[in-house]
Amino acid sequence: MPPEYALEGLFSVKSDVFSFGVLALEIVCGSRNRGFIHGDHLQYLPGHAWRLHNQGRTLELVHQNIRHKSRFTLEMIRTIHIALLCVQRSWEERPNMSTVVLMLGSKEELPMPSQPGFFTERSIFGTDASDITMLQGR
Repeated sequence: MPPEYALEGLFSVKSDVFSFGVLALEIVCGSRNRGFIHGDHLQYLPGHAWRLHNQGRTLELVHQNIRHKSRFTLEMIRTIHIALLCVQRSWEERPNMSTVVLMLGSKEELPMPSQPGFFTERSIFGTDASDITMLQGR
């Protein structure tokens, strides 16, 4: 669910772009966004993907069963990069779907994604939390 809808009930043409980005990450990573856990941190999949991508470790996101067996490594990294552009916090920064299709089919350089919506990290072993986006129930 895009942050603008969860926080303010706003829906736009970019809301589906956000959902596409999450789905693309789930497919390439082989993990669901809901309840995603990595190591000792509970973090949403887009936040984890954004962190690894910024560290130059994007390929680590690809599911281990296909990571080293595929000759499409560059395409998988590009797909993750495009997915991160789709899950940016601000809907104005997200590409529209026609641009996403063009990005997937080209080799043009992509812009750097900004922080995704709902970038949350909590230690499973402690009570400290650092939330970037605050969520409130209705």
